[in-house]
Amino acid sequence: MKKSLFIKFIVAYIIFGVLGFTVVALFSSRLTYRYLLQEQANSLYSEATLIATTYSETRDTSLSEDVVNEQMNAVSTFLHVDIWIVDRNGKILSDANKKGYKDRQIENFDTTRTGGRYEVGTYHDMFPSEVLTVMAPVTRAYTTSGYVIIHNSVQNILSSQYEILNIVYVTSLIIFLLSMGILVVFYIIVYRPLNKITIGATKYAAGDYAYKIETNSRDEMGYLAETLNFMSDEISKADDYQRQFIANVSHDFRSPLTSIKGYLEAILDGTVPKELEEKYLRRLISETERLTKLTKSMLNLGSLDKKGFLSRTNFDINRVIRDVCASFEMTCQKKEMVFQLTFAEKKEMVYADYSKIQQVLYNLIDNALKFSNPKSSISIKTGIRGNRVFISVKDTGIGIPKADLSKIWDRFYKADQSRGKDKHGTGLGLSIVKSIINAHGENIDCISTEGVGTEFVFTLPPAYYPEQNGEG
Repeated sequence: MKKSLFIKFIVAYIIFGVLGFTVVALFSSRLTYRYLLQEQANSLYSEATLIATTYSETRDTSLSEDVVNEQMNAVSTFLHVDIWIVDRNGKILSDANKKGYKDRQIENFDTTRTGGRYEVGTYHDMFPSEVLTVMAPVTRAYTTSGYVIIHNSVQNILSSQYEILNIVYVTSLIIFLLSMGILVVFYIIVYRPLNKITIGATKYAAGDYAYKIETNSRDEMGYLAETLNFMSDEISKADDYQRQFIANVSHDFRSPLTSIKGYLEAILDGTVPKELEEKYLRRLISETERLTKLTKSMLNLGSLDKKGFLSRTNFDINRVIRDVCASFEMTCQKKEMVFQLTFAEKKEMVYADYSKIQQVLYNLIDNALKFSNPKSSISIKTGIRGNRVFISVKDTGIGIPKADLSKIWDRFYKADQSRGKDKHGTGLGLSIVKSIINAHGENIDCISTEGVGTEFVFTLPPAYYPEQNGEG
């Protein structure tokens, strides 16, 4: 089996991992940056407000501006930021880091640029790179006299962002690597059993029905493998039936056809005298009857596979038995055999398909005659057992070996033909019998002892009268 499915799964998994990592990286980067920027702005604004409040109190209390400068220096050193105090016009009055910004004028100073809280940029082109700027007003006597401005390099925020993203990336990579266990699970649970199933299907397609798909799983894959194994067994049986059927039919057709051809040629070329032609013509009729019987058996077997083929009526089973026995009169005379009929009642009415039951009795009696010794008897009984009518056909013939008892109902099955003098047949008779009895919802049993005889017993429902089922 080509590994295209597994390779496709790996490729899909890798594509999923790459796309997932890319999406996580993009969204994590943006969300993290936005979150850190907001948090840093809020923190710096709080510090700016605190410094502005302290600076406002230097004029109203005994606090000196040195206190404000110390506070500014401490915050600047701790947070690594630039802190300015500017007047209302934008002149820088104090620079905590003493970077030379003191007394410089901020061009186009606009207190609304920060939107009341913060802005990101080079702040009037006073910084070489982007900074986060927050501004808090200095209020004295309810009048804004100046502003405290804090600048933090965006690079500081990006450094924090990279640290967080590194954690996210490493975690994502670990999860991706751990999730590769899914590939192992897929290979063990899905791909490997599927590979075995595919190999098995290929073997079956090539006619190797002996191959078995081995799997220990009890999931859908295991069920599929067991189903395919069962299918191969059934197909193998069907093939065996077909081969056996062809062999049996070929043999049984060839024998009468050869006889017919030989007799006809002998009559035509004058080998057979005129006074013996009638004798051989009767043999030809006998052989054609054998062919007709064989063909009819095969056609009946096909019809038995269809449901709803019964046409039930009430009839006397004892009379049917007498009629069928009468049809074997010539055979019984040749073998000097007799029928012993034992009926519990003079008339035993049953509810069944007349023609099919007649066929059942014909097949059972025909078998009994075939495998019984000359000058013996065949016993046929009818009676009531419970709410069923039972029929028994018993011979005193060669019997059936115990090893064959379980197989006699199989289509085309024949026991050792050397046991009987009549070697003709297709092995369809008992299969047809069982199919007919089962179609009636009844059972048939076989009791046999090798060298003693065989008895077939089947049941039928008693006569059915709808008017008796009404009230009263």
